Amino acid sequence: MVLLYFYPKIWTMRAYVFPGQGSQFSGMGKDLYEQSSVARSMMDQANTILGFDLTKVMFEGTDEELKQTKITQPAIFLHSVSLAAALEHNFQPQMVAGHSLGEISALVANKTVSFENGLTLVYKRALAMQRACEIHPSTMAAILGMEDAKVEEICASIPGVVVAANYNCPGQLVISGDNQAVDEACAALSAAGAKRALRLPVGGAFHSPLMEPAREELAEAIAATPFQVPICPVYQNVNARPTTDPQEIQKLLIQQLTAPVRWTQTMENMLADGCTEVIEVGPGKVLQGLFKKVNRDLAASSAELVVS
Repeated sequence: MVLLYFYPKIWTMRAYVFPGQGSQFSGMGKDLYEQSSVARSMMDQANTILGFDLTKVMFEGTDEELKQTKITQPAIFLHSVSLAAALEHNFQPQMVAGHSLGEISALVANKTVSFENGLTLVYKRALAMQRACEIHPSTMAAILGMEDAKVEEICASIPGVVVAANYNCPGQLVISGDNQAVDEACAALSAAGAKRALRLPVGGAFHSPLMEPAREELAEAIAATPFQVPICPVYQNVNARPTTDPQEIQKLLIQQLTAPVRWTQTMENMLADGCTEVIEVGPGKVLQGLFKKVNRDLAASSAELVVS
């Protein structure tokens, strides 16, 4: 008699995700710099490319210094991509995504864009966004405890520019626009039943039509940057869908600054496509927390450098 044994199929679909602006902290990347020669080389190279000592601000800067957009964005990018590189053979993504700024980190990590070109784009992005903020004073606000469709409906009824900007997770949406329009929307949303409607300490209306000057400025730089076929799909902010087509990736990245970050939809699509584990690469733990709000049983953690 022949006995047949059937074993359950055990597999992991691992997603690596990259944080955006707001996850910075003083001392970020210092341990990585000291422990990994790969990371140290990339960080030193970044200082040369940028023409100033970014790592000194990352390691020793005050919170106020790190909040400057021209520092924040390249610092978070550098921390994220140097950690991914330092993981070496332990970095084996089946899918990647990044929140806002983090999308460029994801595109470097999955080999769509080179490190040097990615860093240059991030710095140009930061400066362009800062200039756009100076042209038109504006802000953002977090809306908690209300359905996305209701937030969209109320924002559409407010005079001026105010739109949904970051779909972070179910029940958590960030709006963006004119100072007055955002204040009026917050009041209307609170009256309609939102648990919280709170202005955020940011310098401008990111991911709104008010970023059009920055989008135009950055579009030329993105169009001139070589994009390669990546090692795995990237789920992009604009449509939350996976792609490995360099031209499509490039086109959607150009649209990103004025389009909402569809992170809720990105998480849902990654999970629907088989994601069983999510690893956050970079400073902070915000994104793994958002995934847990969508699926509390999902394995979620921060990338850690293992030093032998």
